[in-house]
Amino acid sequence: MVSSRTITALVGLAIGLAVSVGAWVYFDTVLLLLFLPFVPFLFADRSAGERTAPDYRSCPQCGFRTADSEFEYCPRDGTRLHE
Repeated sequence: MVSSRTITALVGLAIGLAVSVGAWVYFDTVLLLLFLPFVPFLFADRSAGERTAPDYRSCPQCGFRTADSEFEYCPRDGTRLHE
């Protein structure tokens, strides 16, 4: 089944191509940049949208939050971070 992302890219490509052909006929110029921004959607990695949320660690004293695993202690007050 075709995803909505692919359909959107194809519709944008078709509209951009139609505008480019219309501009070519009317202004005697080719505006390829109107449909080129939609091309990457056709070749995008489908698993990129399935990312999981990062695990946050927080300080119980001041509320500091971080997703960086290198932090074990709060940089503000030195309290050990909880997951």
